[in-house]
Order: sequence, then C-alpha cells, then structure tokens
Amino acid sequence: MTGDETDDEEVRRSLVFSRRRGHKLRPRRQALMRDLLPEIEIDLEQSADVIDPRSFFSAGIKEIWLEIGFGAGEHLAWQAARRPDVGFIGCEPFMNGVAALLSRIAEDNLVNVRIFPDDARLLLARLGAGGVSRLAILFPDPWPKKRHHKRRIVSPEIVTRCADILADGGEFRFATDHAELARWTLLHMQRERRFNWLAERAADWRERPEDWPETRYEQKAREAGRASIFLRYLRLPQTESEIKTEARSRA
Repeated sequence: MTGDETDDEEVRRSLVFSRRRGHKLRPRRQALMRDLLPEIEIDLEQSADVIDPRSFFSAGIKEIWLEIGFGAGEHLAWQAARRPDVGFIGCEPFMNGVAALLSRIAEDNLVNVRIFPDDARLLLARLGAGGVSRLAILFPDPWPKKRHHKRRIVSPEIVTRCADILADGGEFRFATDHAELARWTLLHMQRERRFNWLAERAADWRERPEDWPETRYEQKAREAGRASIFLRYLRLPQTESEIKTEARSRA
C-alpha cells in the first residue's frame, strides 16, 4: 500500500460486492430508502477510525449483534423485535434487501437497528476489538465453482477478524444448505483457536435453535429437498499471555 492509500481503500480493492440494485422498488420502499435509511445508516466517513459499535445506539443498549448479509432482513427484524435492549447492525450491499428490511423496521417500529448498506468487510475492518456479542452469517452465496472460492465470505482473514471483534463468550452463527461450503467453513473455523464449536451431537448442527427463525433461504432449501446445516461457535476468552503472543506473531 502506498502512502496515499487508506486502509479502507486497501480493503475496498479486495471486495466482492459493492452497492447493487435489482428490480425497481415500489413507491413506498423508495420513500423508505429516501427518508428512513439516512436516519439509521452507518456512514464510515462520519465515524471514528476505530469504531465502538455502541456509539451508533442509545445508552440503554446492553449488547451489539451483527448480521452479515441479512438478505430480506426477516431474521434480523425477528431478533430485534424480541430484544429491544440489543443493538442490531445489519450489513447488506443489495439495495432491494435493504429496502425490505426498512419496510420491516417501519412496520414494527424497531428503533434498535442500524444498517450498513455496503460490503461488510469495510465495516469489519474498522470495528474495535470485543465490541460485538453475537455475529451471524446465514445462507451466504456458496460460490460453488472452485475458481470463485476466493469470493466466499468465509476466509482466513474474515474468521480472524470475527474473532477479533467478538467479545469473550460471544457467539458466531453460520448456516448453509451447501454441504461443501459447510465443510469449508468448519475447516476455516477449526484453524482459529479462539473459536470452539458448540456441537455435541448431530442434532446440534442438523436442527435450528429455537431462537433462530426460519429464513426464506432455508425455506427454499427445504422445499427443494436440501438439508440445512447450522453451526454455532463460542468465542473463547484469552489470557493476557495469549494476547501478547498473538500480537507478536502478527507484528
């Protein structure tokens, strides 16, 4: 990186997604994009270099949960409606998905949701350590062709960054109906010693937890006869010596 480039510029060069729009939005959703999104959008240009995610919310928020690639927002909105003391950050570069979540926010009067309408990796690069209590990546694009594997959201760099921003005792959740992507994710997660897979029996990864609603992607997979896989990981606490050893290894 040259002296003129910022960290954000370096990250942006490696991104798969930037803001994208699909079919034309209905008038109501166009109005929400115009009027509501600016009120709850996370603007990195107006944020500190190292971001405390609590700064986006009121003082009554106890935890921060982050969802990467929220699709139409049904999972995020369901969680936010049931946990008013949790601040929810959703990342989604596709504007039709953003508009769908805005509609749910308006209908349910959700005041504890913030949206980053761009590639999540830009935000991940700026979040401070230990500020997120739960992180979810649900049914991401599997990019099944081998030459496209580098586009997958799960990578060594992203897994490391997720471990960095999750608090001790925090939880990482992942779901897919693509068996090879599940194996890929298990392998990458296994290499990060700060994560511990919570499965103790087959049902733990075959069955969705009760506090995890079905999304339209899971429904489509079920209707097509594909089984979904649900992975949950605990972010292990680190001792001071482990932190220092890890810092030296990255230096």
